[in-house]
Amino acid sequence: MKRKLARISKQLSYVLRHKPESIGITLDNEGWVAVTTLLAALATAGTGISEQLLRQVVRDNDKQRFALSADGRMIRANQGHSTKVDLALPQRTPPEVLFHGSARKNITAIRAQGLNRGARHHVHLSVNAAAARKVGTRHGKPVVLSVFARAMHDAGHRFYCSDNGVWLTRAVPPGYLQIGDDGNPHGPHEPGDNS
Repeated sequence: MKRKLARISKQLSYVLRHKPESIGITLDNEGWVAVTTLLAALATAGTGISEQLLRQVVRDNDKQRFALSADGRMIRANQGHSTKVDLALPQRTPPEVLFHGSARKNITAIRAQGLNRGARHHVHLSVNAAAARKVGTRHGKPVVLSVFARAMHDAGHRFYCSDNGVWLTRAVPPGYLQIGDDGNPHGPHEPGDNS
């Protein structure tokens, strides 16, 4: 059953984050779609599931990737979209430090460019290093980057927090990063300052 739930979760992530049109649905401006519409579209696409199973995937997903509306009639992905949506999350003041997991092979580019969102709307940040390390392992030999989030916020960068506790920002300049154990242990420095 665990494998089946993981497969459904992956399909929902694909549909609700990236390609809703792949099963003939349209998300509203904030990424929501009616549960009944989603279930009917999945059935038409040949991967029908019951409403009970859908709710179990939402409830039991280890990363809480999905949310149901307060009345339980709508569903959306909490973050990670590449399709055009506005999650309408309020700006928040982040903690002093957040974390990002990546692969060690990306360090040269990160040192030069910082963290960029790529095809997604935001860079995803974790509140603890263990969660970031877990994310990094999906991409290769992991490395955890410390992000001086409060200093970024104080300099005018915007932060949001999704319903499942993932912090979001558009980009992280290199000057606000400590990479593994060989970054600046004393906090942020100006971009281009390699001290």
